[in-house]
Amino acid sequence: MSGFTCPRWSLLAVSLAVPLAVFAQQNAPSRDAAVLDSSTVLLVPAEEPGPVQEAAKDLAGDFEKVFGKKPRIVTRSQDAGPVTVLIGFRSPLVRSVAPRLIDAESFSISAQPSKWTDGPAGKVVLLTGADMRGTIFAIYQFSQDQLGVDPLYYWTDREPARRARIEVAMSWNKSFAAPVVKYRGFFINDEDLLTGWAPGTKDGTGISLDAWNKIYETILRLKGNIVAPGTWIFPDEPQIQLAGKRGLIITQHHAIPLGMNVARWPRDVPYAYSSHADILEHAWKNAVAAYPAGQEVLWTVGLRGLSDSSYAAADPSVAGNDQALGQLVGKAIATQLRIVRERFPDAHFITNLWQEGARLVQQGHLSIPPEVNTVWADDGFGYLQDRGQVTTGQGAYYHVAMMNGRANQLTEMVPVERIYGEFGRYIKAGATHYMLLNTSDIRPVSMTTKAVMDVCWGGLPAGADAMRFYRDWSAEQFGDKAADKIAAIYKDYFEAPAKSAGPQGRELGDQYYHSQAKSLLLQQMVGSPLYNLSAQTPKWVAPRVLDFPGQGRGRGLAAAATADSQRCREAQPRWDALWTRAVEAQAAVAAERKPFYSAHVLAMIAICKESNRMLGLTADAIQALAGNNRAEARTSVTRALQSIAEIRKAESAAEYGKWKNWYHGDWLTGVDRTAELLGMFLKQIDDPGAPMPPPIRWENWEAYNHIMHYEGDRSVDVK
Repeated sequence: MSGFTCPRWSLLAVSLAVPLAVFAQQNAPSRDAAVLDSSTVLLVPAEEPGPVQEAAKDLAGDFEKVFGKKPRIVTRSQDAGPVTVLIGFRSPLVRSVAPRLIDAESFSISAQPSKWTDGPAGKVVLLTGADMRGTIFAIYQFSQDQLGVDPLYYWTDREPARRARIEVAMSWNKSFAAPVVKYRGFFINDEDLLTGWAPGTKDGTGISLDAWNKIYETILRLKGNIVAPGTWIFPDEPQIQLAGKRGLIITQHHAIPLGMNVARWPRDVPYAYSSHADILEHAWKNAVAAYPAGQEVLWTVGLRGLSDSSYAAADPSVAGNDQALGQLVGKAIATQLRIVRERFPDAHFITNLWQEGARLVQQGHLSIPPEVNTVWADDGFGYLQDRGQVTTGQGAYYHVAMMNGRANQLTEMVPVERIYGEFGRYIKAGATHYMLLNTSDIRPVSMTTKAVMDVCWGGLPAGADAMRFYRDWSAEQFGDKAADKIAAIYKDYFEAPAKSAGPQGRELGDQYYHSQAKSLLLQQMVGSPLYNLSAQTPKWVAPRVLDFPGQGRGRGLAAAATADSQRCREAQPRWDALWTRAVEAQAAVAAERKPFYSAHVLAMIAICKESNRMLGLTADAIQALAGNNRAEARTSVTRALQSIAEIRKAESAAEYGKWKNWYHGDWLTGVDRTAELLGMFLKQIDDPGAPMPPPIRWENWEAYNHIMHYEGDRSVDVK
């Protein structure tokens, strides 16, 4: 029996031979390809600057996500592998093989045989730029194109597919032009959610340095180069040093020219440039000197009041006199230019024409020096306020999130059509020097953040088709099967809100629903919101909140309640129908993307839908009480509280994984505070002697008490 041979096994072996050979051939690496896998080596010469090294570490993390293992990062060609990713722009090793790139921040990605003489032969993928940031952008572009890493992965939770290997054609050689907008990046503003979710107590910051590092990584992955890292900050805070470590340029927002934190102005020190110029000039000099040595800064110049108010509110000598105000602002700008140039002769400057700044320029009361680039702001709803006066060399300060009592903190609100329209106008005018994007807490507005940053880097897409953007975003985030349905949902989402009255009516955002509801309730219960700032705030001046329509009792309150009731009732069917479609579309979403669908689509629709319903019911209750119909008022308030419960349910679904307690810091929109006031009102309907609400406009004092708590009693150095 030992010599017996079964012919069936021989036949089977012969039959398998051809398919196995074909399989091996199909999966064998091509001679004309560099194969990326877990054995790939990253070569970053020691001469390359720290920010490039940091981006290379991110790339190593991206490799680990795809291949399950981090690649070695080496500094010498002797340690290269069969396939090596060579990164840099400065070292002789890179310059000897890199293409000639001239324009700032342009970059190139190519594959070629290794040409070093002191290392093993192999294949090289070269990531290089005209400069440091161009090289960083090459790293992240390669990661996006070849590894499939979403630039917004941290906020969208979208991980790249696991792969055994990826082939890069040796013929690959692609150059990327310089950006359309020279300076572009984020303003992390009114950062209540980020502060509550990732407090930086141990780091001496409002937001943890780990979270800041992810914010900076996101800016760079979206090919941004500037950041205004927080609202009321000092120039020597740790997140500023970290921004330099990551290769970002620091800029200041309109309210803190030269980085002077006016929200921490000493209480007993005059803030009057007309009469105490020496005090402000000392403070400006100290702010400039406080920035870390070597930090790249794009300086903002101008003159505003305390806590983001017009300077005229702080100085009676120019109140009501725009000509005098314009002259004083111009004098301040000239002085600030001199102060900065004494330390940094090659400094660059912008001025942000926020609110009264735009008016002063448009009326001819303020002339901007030619060496200062003018930046026009939008109105918080995505409409830039230049009135057609924008010209070459200017720029934009733009919001996709806005804390003004009317716009949005928790949800998307600015349609991509509007973004394309306004930025298309600026690009056509050559106003491409600067764009600072107010993202607030980033996560709720991740889609429109990407839309703006894409335009600032590459210009308008062909056809400037917003529906195509919605579809592409939906396909990337939720899968092709769901893309068409969700794209249509996004389009209708932006059209669903009611609008304020007047020829320039603006959408009602989540801020409006809750700020207005609290305003109506406080007016009903105590006559008007009571301010007791001197007794309850720390030494800084609380940030300003815009007035609300219908202030005061009687006819004003009744008119406001009637208008809100009508607006919300008209919009509610749109919101309810949109919600039904969004819930139905969830079935087509890829399984692993359902959590983000809950966070970005369902949560934002639920917040707007139920906030609209809540405000309408609150207004109905006030109208019912005016007619002495307590039963109807009680029913309306009870239903309004049910809407708040639905909002919290949707928010809880968005607090999965690392996002646990994401809405803990909702101090500005203040959904929980709205519920608290509704609860007080419900008690007062039946018992007028029930406890009254605290004498404070919560959404400002409480928010900035938390956001700036880490600063302790620190104030601006004026000596």
